[in-house]
Amino acid sequence: MKGFRIGSAFGIPIRLDLTFLLVLPVFAYVIGAQMGELVVLLNDSVGLGIEPDALTGSGLARYGIGTVVAVGLFVCVVAHEFGHSLVARRYGVPIESITLWLLGGVAQMEEIPEDWKKEFTIAIAGPIVSVLVGGLSYVALQFVPGGSFLLEATRFTLAYLAIMNVILAGFNLLPGFPMDGGRILRALLARDRPHAQATQQAAKVGQAFAVMLGFFGLLVGFNIFLIILAFFIYIAAASESKRTVMNAAFEGVTVADVMTPRERLDVVSPKTTVAEFMDRMFRERHTGYPVVERGAGTTAGAGGDRAQAGDRPVGVVTLSDARGIDEVERDAYRVEDVMSSDLRTVTSETPVIDAFETMQREDIGRLLVIDDDGTLVGLVSRTDVMTALEIVKSGGQPGSRRLDSEAAPPVETLERERT
Repeated sequence: MKGFRIGSAFGIPIRLDLTFLLVLPVFAYVIGAQMGELVVLLNDSVGLGIEPDALTGSGLARYGIGTVVAVGLFVCVVAHEFGHSLVARRYGVPIESITLWLLGGVAQMEEIPEDWKKEFTIAIAGPIVSVLVGGLSYVALQFVPGGSFLLEATRFTLAYLAIMNVILAGFNLLPGFPMDGGRILRALLARDRPHAQATQQAAKVGQAFAVMLGFFGLLVGFNIFLIILAFFIYIAAASESKRTVMNAAFEGVTVADVMTPRERLDVVSPKTTVAEFMDRMFRERHTGYPVVERGAGTTAGAGGDRAQAGDRPVGVVTLSDARGIDEVERDAYRVEDVMSSDLRTVTSETPVIDAFETMQREDIGRLLVIDDDGTLVGLVSRTDVMTALEIVKSGGQPGSRRLDSEAAPPVETLERERT
């Protein structure tokens, strides 16, 4: 998630995703517009004791209260996420940030412990905090007298937050993995089975829950919020399951085991003209190449160059780069004039799962692999990773596909190397 930082607490940054700025006014409007109905509901549920029309006279005041309540609700969501975060940090799990977005809040942890007791404790901490906040709001409500408009608005806010925090805790405890209830379910399943297997089973339950939630959203008047939430739960459950399976499969596997090695990697010189580069792409049916400068003792060679020891990557050039030059001018331009020098790299010792997550996070198709002195040793792509995963799942070793030294180099495009 991208957005901007608004502060921090306990050393944990708090961020707002841009979607939050869309949903906050909607919440404020809905609360203000339904003020009368909400007062009746709170009178019945927590004995608020406010006349239904006490807060509905002025539209400006009504929506002002709605805004305060909406902000208070999201503050409670942040408290919920801090419940997860502080317990996780106690177990040594780094917390990148807490982010508010369209569907609430997310505590972004670098990893989730595979120890079922730790995950259970981290997952249950959020709902416990929500119940405590709801209880404190209800207690505070008992000490605020009625009378003036401001006091009645305060009592309404406290009553609303008391109810909503309990609802928030209860909803999060539903087994919709990767919600809190789903993570609790996985922790309980992991007591007597492998973590990856527990994740897959919890993910299936979460996806079934998402389908039911989506149908419910359709049946109750096309509730767009429930439908979006159901879609998020379904996709997130599948993603978490896939990620856990990959973690288990690639334990101890490094980029060196799955990458396309240097001797099989086609490269281009920065001094190559754009016209020559276009001819080469047509012949070899590649749409992108790493651009390298030759090290001492190596030669540039002719078209069809493979990477050599000592090559240093200086950029990436793709078909779209070359297309930006008029055909009549391509002899006058060189690759170095059109290439991208914004490189994403890893080392051969980088864990495969870390490299894959970098590609996912940066939305790129592959990473250049360099050694400690910055020379090129290979390239790892999403296709390399997924091929290795299939080999591992079939009982083989990721590096075994490299035994065929005559295998053709991959021809996947480098177009998505840009960010």
